[in-house]
Amino acid sequence: MLFPDYRGRRLRQNEAFRRMVRETRLSVDDLILPLFAIGGKNIKNPIPSMPGHFQLSIDHLLKTVSEARDLGIPSIILFGIPDKKDAFGTRASARDGIVQRAVSAIKDKVPGIAVITDVCLCQYTDHGHCGIVDKGIIDNDPTLDLLASIALSHVKAGADMVAPSDMMDGRVAAIREALDDNGHVNTPIMSYAAKYCSAYYGPFREAAHSAPQFGDRRTYQMDPANSLEAIREVTMDIEEGADIIMVKPALPYLDVICRVRDEIDLPIAAYNVSGEYSMIKAAEQMKWINGAQVMMETLTAIKRAGADMILTYFALEAAKELRK
Repeated sequence: MLFPDYRGRRLRQNEAFRRMVRETRLSVDDLILPLFAIGGKNIKNPIPSMPGHFQLSIDHLLKTVSEARDLGIPSIILFGIPDKKDAFGTRASARDGIVQRAVSAIKDKVPGIAVITDVCLCQYTDHGHCGIVDKGIIDNDPTLDLLASIALSHVKAGADMVAPSDMMDGRVAAIREALDDNGHVNTPIMSYAAKYCSAYYGPFREAAHSAPQFGDRRTYQMDPANSLEAIREVTMDIEEGADIIMVKPALPYLDVICRVRDEIDLPIAAYNVSGEYSMIKAAEQMKWINGAQVMMETLTAIKRAGADMILTYFALEAAKELRK
């Protein structure tokens, strides 16, 4: 088809036509809101690098979760900031841990919204790594039992889904076995399957107090240069029992989301991470961009690449835009 026989502008000339031929549709149903829970009462600590987000005590957390539910957002994902840390992250699986208490409160006070919990050790260890450290090395296999214990404690508290983000080999299988053996065969696992060792996580680490105290996470998180490896990681997690797989971060890895979409038929989540959020917010504050428009274009791009659901700090704002 060549001009003048084909004129692409014919179907762009008014909003009705543009709506009729729109290929990708972003919905509030696609959104998952990440939240940071902290102990105490009446605490709402601003996160400087993430304008509009806070470390929230449970009383304030319930208000934000209620707002999300009322906007039609189907799910939130919880990250905890513990009162104590140690080498083994023991507070991560404690019955009275911050995530466990927050989950219980949400399920009791805010029905009708799904609660996902992040399963990892980095926020809870004094060294900031996602696994047990032995002589400076992240020890994979002994970590698996701890991760399974954390996931089980979250589900016992009422979590609807668990999301292991640690990138230890074999952790999905360990968690699936622990859940099944304890009667939670219907609890789904959303695996951070292709999680890259990214510089885009900086603001999150400030929010969650989870920066590693030595070295980095290159020995367990993926090399940003690799795409084929993502397919191997995703395939392994599916074989171990993952119900949803995730690509993280989203924007720098749209090609990976697309490639995974072509390879598998499970639901795909993509994490629009803190650094992606903060860059847009910073540019908006400088009046260099229209923040709302860039937000919606960004989320649409992630959906267009193949994501079925998007974890995003923009969830509340995007839900309001989608109502207009």
